[in-house]
Amino acid sequence: MSYTALYRKFRPDNFNDVKGQEHIVTTLRNQLKAGRIGHAYLFTGTRGTGKTTVAKLLARAVNCEHPVDGDPCNECAMCRSISAQSSMNVIEIDAASNNGVDNVREIVDEVRYSPTEGKYKVYIIDEVHMLSTGAFNALLKTIEEPPSYVIFILATTEVHKIPLTILSRCQRYDFKRLSANTIAERLKELMQQENIDAEDKALRYVARMADGSMRDALSLMDQCISFYMDSRITYDKVLDILGTVDTEVFAGLLRAVLNQDVPECIRIIDAAEVSGRELGQFTVDFTWYLRNLLLIKTMGEASDIITEVSSENLTLLKQEAENVEEQTLIRYIRVLSELSAQVKYASRKRILVEVALIKLCRPEMETNYESVLDRLRILEDKINKGLPAAGAAAPASDKAESKLKAGSEPGLEKEKQVILPEALPEDIKAAASEWKNIISQIGRKAPALATVLQKATLSTDLEYGLLIVVSDEFDKVIINSEEHMNLIKDTIARRINKQVQVRVKLLDKDKEAMEDVPDITKLVNMPIQFE
Repeated sequence: MSYTALYRKFRPDNFNDVKGQEHIVTTLRNQLKAGRIGHAYLFTGTRGTGKTTVAKLLARAVNCEHPVDGDPCNECAMCRSISAQSSMNVIEIDAASNNGVDNVREIVDEVRYSPTEGKYKVYIIDEVHMLSTGAFNALLKTIEEPPSYVIFILATTEVHKIPLTILSRCQRYDFKRLSANTIAERLKELMQQENIDAEDKALRYVARMADGSMRDALSLMDQCISFYMDSRITYDKVLDILGTVDTEVFAGLLRAVLNQDVPECIRIIDAAEVSGRELGQFTVDFTWYLRNLLLIKTMGEASDIITEVSSENLTLLKQEAENVEEQTLIRYIRVLSELSAQVKYASRKRILVEVALIKLCRPEMETNYESVLDRLRILEDKINKGLPAAGAAAPASDKAESKLKAGSEPGLEKEKQVILPEALPEDIKAAASEWKNIISQIGRKAPALATVLQKATLSTDLEYGLLIVVSDEFDKVIINSEEHMNLIKDTIARRINKQVQVRVKLLDKDKEAMEDVPDITKLVNMPIQFE
């Protein structure tokens, strides 16, 4: 006898076995018990959620000779013939291959004839959204007013493609994606029936990989059982079969990214690929790992939501969540989500994954808000560890001292010229004295810009305009954008009631230090000193 796939072997034969769709099962049962059976139903939802299964159950229930509480008895002649797919009363049609007007006209002609046995002729049209416009129009009148002995059950995964004229003539039932916990419980029940020893942790992982589809979960279990015939199905074996990675690998990868350790990130990817892991699935799983960390970080006790993670892994997740900020996780998830969409169809997946990891390690490569915050986090970490915030050939104090010693060299007198505060125009003085308040107002509209301005030094040039001096080219790009520059000028004008010229200068680290730049916010209230 030929082998029957698990999802076909364990297709529910009563409404009690339909998992995760209680809202639909209860409604249909009540209709069957009360005799209020509709003439047209539309079942919609993602793949593997039970649309065809419920359609076949309904077809059996309406024709069953001895129904039990709305369920088919599965013992009478009608139930047995429908289950064996030999009944002329239940007609299943695949609209993907029978989508023309002629196919629908055959249905219209057939409904004229009453059933030879049983009470109802049931037409189950799967993937009904594949019907052509002409076919929908040909079916419209029959669905609106079919004979009393005809029931139409339309099933689709893309309900938005169904014409409104069809939708308005059907009772619509939306099938929900099944939770990982629901799928895992069903898998555990079926493995016991099959006398197969499987770890709960392995079943939970298969349930999550199924992505809400019971059929996909059973197909994955079929694959695992076939590979490890007559042996226990463990979590590690499931990882090997499905080409996925343990959470410990993700924890190590996250730590490498947080430490900006690009070589370690590349090593982890290389090890994963050599061991046969699929990099597209690797990206999806790492994104899911970060999602769990974010939920723990934002919701505190999130164990009720993260149901597919074991208790020991949940403890490890909570420990990891303490070492990373929410905004950093959001940035990582955004970058990896963009990667998932690209890597799916890429021929060189590893290159895309490596580029994304480098981008995670180098937030200065991006200009969005989360990247700026990530850069600040890295800077604070370096300061807390006593490391220099930026690479330099010598400490800033030593560099400033060397420049003072070189002050007598030709050509440097002009660079060392310091403009005395009392020689500045009143509008420059006013802007300097209000600079902190100006940054505060800018921060309400552009937090990232305000963060950059706080690191910069406010000085002035020989043309008596404001000069914002920065040490990072990335900061200069942010300030110099037209939108940000207009915001700075407008805020200054509203604060001091005068227009002021504003320029940005990038510090030449080879020739000067930030300590050499006159900070007019500190000098504006100091008295003049003459030599």
